[in-house]
Amino acid sequence: MTEKPVCVTGASGFIASHIVRELLGEGYRVRGTVRKNPESYPYLLSLPGAAERLELVNADLLAKGSFDHAVAECEYVIHTASPFEISISDPQSDLVDPAVNGTESVLESCIKAGSVKRVVLTSSIAAITDEPENDKIYTENDWNTMSSLSRNPYYYSKTLAERAAWDFIMHKRTGFDLVAINPPLVLGPSLSPALNTSKQMIRDIMMGEYPAIMDMNWGFTDVRDVAKIHRLAMETKRAEGRYLCTGDTIHMRDLVALIKSSGFTGYRLPNVDLSGKTGSALITLLSFTKPRNVGKYIRTQIGRTMNCDITKLQSDFSFAFMPVKTSIIETIEDLVRWGHLKTA
Repeated sequence: MTEKPVCVTGASGFIASHIVRELLGEGYRVRGTVRKNPESYPYLLSLPGAAERLELVNADLLAKGSFDHAVAECEYVIHTASPFEISISDPQSDLVDPAVNGTESVLESCIKAGSVKRVVLTSSIAAITDEPENDKIYTENDWNTMSSLSRNPYYYSKTLAERAAWDFIMHKRTGFDLVAINPPLVLGPSLSPALNTSKQMIRDIMMGEYPAIMDMNWGFTDVRDVAKIHRLAMETKRAEGRYLCTGDTIHMRDLVALIKSSGFTGYRLPNVDLSGKTGSALITLLSFTKPRNVGKYIRTQIGRTMNCDITKLQSDFSFAFMPVKTSIIETIEDLVRWGHLKTA
């Protein structure tokens, strides 16, 4: 346990806020970066241990040197700050620039600090592939080479940001090492009232935004597991490189059935099954009527399953994931609690 603060960038975010709670719960001092006045984040300031061991400071992903104060004296930095949107107007300025430039800015500040021993980067399964092959087992050696500004730009931004981080470590004398965490879609209860993109997908399924069951398989990991994995990656000396951290995978058909069987009735859940070959062809055709980025996402995911080898994570951290069913049920309960989903 270090007496020096652990810096968590983008501390107000869905994953980052849970990392802050995880670290405080383990007795760490935490310095979190935020974009607004610290008083704007009561859900962080009210966490157990926050009054004694949490400091919130302002930083901007696109402002050079903005993270200098945040990482000063820190031995560990957990960099989570990065935009996550599927439908955006300008992929370069809305996604790529803040993701890549922000990552490089944080790493430059870590060099200036001179105290940093390790940076843990929140990457994504998006940096592994954007169109999984059903007969392939993905590992930490795989990289997404297909995304672009016009094809799944969020995936592209996450890939470029992680690539930039590894290139930075390779070509500069940093004095610290880098560990990257690559989760899939992340579910679970929120500490803030904001609705993140992963949970919005569950809400949309329940509110009739998906008119039919599609042949789509989603890998989910609970946010509390993701937060703990970040802490373990920070603490474990032998940790190195990238870590896939995919929990269970669930088909849309089974997801809808789980929601119904768990007592969440009265919602506009899809009841027409178009997950067969003919149905998938129809969904693909209809995807061209959706906004460009949404349509491309559907076409690269339909009929595909992401199979991941998480041997490395289990070996280094001896980690067991929360069941996806538990996470989904608690996600829905949380959507209701925050008012994002009305009680049927």
